[in-house]
Amino acid sequence: MMRAIETPVAAADAALEPAQQSVTARGRAIVITSGKGGVGKTTTTANVGAALAALGKRVVLVDADVGLRNLDIVLGLESRVKYHLLDVLEEKVTLDEALVRDKRSETLYLLAAAQTREKEDVITAQMKALIEQLRDRFDFVLIDCPAGIEMGFKNAVAGAQHAIIVCTPEVSAVRDADRVVGLLPSDWRPELIVNRLRPQLVKKGKMLSVDDVNGILRLPLLGVIADEPGVIVASNRGEPLALDPASETGAAYRTIAAKLSGQNVPAPTVNVPSGGFFTKLGSLFGGRA
Repeated sequence: MMRAIETPVAAADAALEPAQQSVTARGRAIVITSGKGGVGKTTTTANVGAALAALGKRVVLVDADVGLRNLDIVLGLESRVKYHLLDVLEEKVTLDEALVRDKRSETLYLLAAAQTREKEDVITAQMKALIEQLRDRFDFVLIDCPAGIEMGFKNAVAGAQHAIIVCTPEVSAVRDADRVVGLLPSDWRPELIVNRLRPQLVKKGKMLSVDDVNGILRLPLLGVIADEPGVIVASNRGEPLALDPASETGAAYRTIAAKLSGQNVPAPTVNVPSGGFFTKLGSLFGGRA
């Protein structure tokens, strides 16, 4: 059983009036997943988390990709990480000791993954208990899910109540995303982010369109992120584009965060025609009812 400890966030909660505590008592735990590796889950987690924190939300990002830690790099926090997820689960350190506060926001925290351990080292029941504890302290718990559908996926989903599917406009990515959706709890209604879209290639019929992708996945569309070089540059610098007011991609992440926080935001629009891939996709998938 993990120890309940008082933290700066918990201490701040204790100072709230009772009515305020009832509103903020339980946060939302959201797993960001895809099935396929390399589609941008970690970048999405970092940017959506940063955008939510910029809205004044208390946010913790949990890197569940044990053995392949990257979320700290995208956030520019690698030099601050001393302890990791498994240190907390094995009670070697307190949760407060392992949480790393972002250098730009007082309401954004990171719980890093272990680099030298295996996903099988994580006990699912302990992971679920940890996520429950984090929900008591944060408005949003965003869980960066590892690739695949094995133990790492099961541990990342444990404790979550909602899922965001990140999918690139590739046949293999859509197939893997479709498989993952089928493995989520049947009462969930996951939302979709189409990542790395290139409108010019869609127009030329060389890339799947958003309609092509969602013709198979059939999910509420949470956002569309264009494929632009600035995303990679920002990730390498550890500076989420969501915090850049001049970036159109940053604006897309901020719109996603606004929707997650309950704001009435219009559905994303993409002014490109269908790429003409749907017939091919239909031949590769049975499709979910």
